[in-house]
Amino acid sequence: MPRAILCVLDSFGIGEAGDAEKFGDVGSDTLGHIADACAEGKGDKEGLRKGLLSLPNMDRLGLGAAARASTGKLVKGLDFSGTPEANWGYAQEVSNGKDTPSGHWEIAGVPVIFDWGYFPNTNPSFPAELIEKIIEVGELPGVLCLTHGSGTVVIEEFGDEHVKTGKPIVYTSADSVLQIAAHEETFGLERLLDLCVKCRTLVDEYNIGRVIARPFLGSTEAGFERTSNRRDYSVLPPAPTVLDRMEAAGRQVIGVGKISDIYAAQGVTKVLKGAGNDQLFDRTLEAMDMAKDGDLVFSNFVDFDMLFGHRRDVPGYAAALEHFDKRLPEMIEKMDDGDLLILTADHGCDPTWKGTDHTREHVPVIALVKGQPGSDLGRRSTFADMGETIAKYLSIPVGEHGTSFL
Repeated sequence: MPRAILCVLDSFGIGEAGDAEKFGDVGSDTLGHIADACAEGKGDKEGLRKGLLSLPNMDRLGLGAAARASTGKLVKGLDFSGTPEANWGYAQEVSNGKDTPSGHWEIAGVPVIFDWGYFPNTNPSFPAELIEKIIEVGELPGVLCLTHGSGTVVIEEFGDEHVKTGKPIVYTSADSVLQIAAHEETFGLERLLDLCVKCRTLVDEYNIGRVIARPFLGSTEAGFERTSNRRDYSVLPPAPTVLDRMEAAGRQVIGVGKISDIYAAQGVTKVLKGAGNDQLFDRTLEAMDMAKDGDLVFSNFVDFDMLFGHRRDVPGYAAALEHFDKRLPEMIEKMDDGDLLILTADHGCDPTWKGTDHTREHVPVIALVKGQPGSDLGRRSTFADMGETIAKYLSIPVGEHGTSFL
């Protein structure tokens, strides 16, 4: 029996979705706008990268063709003109949000048809009674920030005061999240994680999707830096995902990166963590060595979104894509004949777009079955087609949403 490898390039959208107007994202295009910027020299950065966006391996598999199908436009720098070697297409999200859980859950066969709760972009963003409860359950001297903010910015702004006072930094974003940043040594990593577990219960009444622990190290003099010990505490998916069905069938689901956190550890039988895309790629290769017949390796490459999309860093995003593309043959080489590799995304995060939020976009669906020719998958009406393709391909019971394309 073959294996499946599912890689989510976090935030790698390929053009505005059909309902982008509802989200204020008409015209967004993560891939296309990065490519345009690179063609104009706006993707150049000394010592990092220069010139046209170059993704020859993904282009050869069908990325350029998928982007053209999504937007009707050629992507500058993606000039492969032959027949794509993989199955290629794009998918429209049906979930109500453009956030990480919604995208990932739908990929795994469970669209989010309810509305998440959000904290308003006001100062403060949080209800007074919630802050009082956080201080009480955490036995805290107080909390800092309390508004929408970028993780690196709030740490830079409040890090010194946090270290001196012991007050954690509590903030949110346009996503359905409560985020808490604290110093691993002066506040304590385990104390931070315990606080986030308690806050997970507190925000349930507000229908908040995730509580995220954002530990960091450093000092004002040397600078603060977030560590790889981030943890996401998510609510449970509203129905069994393909991961649950895999586990019930006695298969391994090896989650790489934040996959286990996104699914509240449901259906993930083994977890491999990593700091940064390069280490996550290494861990994915390790997971492939561990995977037996019929198993699933499921990886999230978070840097695209966290480090470059939200920070509106075009050169950084372009360089990260090019580095992933250069390493992609390592993954393909490790596949056995018949193994299925799917490259996709969970939403967009156009680094040229207004604000710092995700963007409502189509996502690529690049599905390589090693040893078999590819085909045009067209437009998929839900991300769930990917999960159901994996279920059918690995002989797992199918779910209620999505249709296999293989």
